[in-house]
Amino acid sequence: MPVDEPWVKDYDAVHDEGPSRWADQFNVSNWGLLTAHDANRLIGGAVVAYDTPGVDMLEGRSDLAVLWDIRVADDVRSRGVGTRLFSAAAEWAQSRGCSSLKIETQNINVPACRFYARMGCTLGAINRFAYTDLPDEVQLIWYRQL
Repeated sequence: MPVDEPWVKDYDAVHDEGPSRWADQFNVSNWGLLTAHDANRLIGGAVVAYDTPGVDMLEGRSDLAVLWDIRVADDVRSRGVGTRLFSAAAEWAQSRGCSSLKIETQNINVPACRFYARMGCTLGAINRFAYTDLPDEVQLIWYRQL
């Protein structure tokens, strides 16, 4: 049954979050930035965090990378851009000696969950209490062996 007004979450609207703040919070010198273009237009991107003290998602491991962010412009979704970005992110991590790629999403982001499952990721952890300010959201951690 369709809903009257779909719920949409703007991850960049969260206070002190978003790409413009990452370099203020972390040393991003080991991070990879991958972009997708159509002619001269930016249509997507992915960010991979690797070997960065203070990034808890990395668990202090040098053989683990985190897919920190992946985005595709709305008007080009379902055309393989995300798949190519994900593959490029996995290759980037593997070229740095990583054996696993870790990804965080939430139970409310069903399209992302479906995407990661299609990319060969395995759901490795569920944390119902990860977001104290967002009690209706559940943290999901996915892994992809490289």
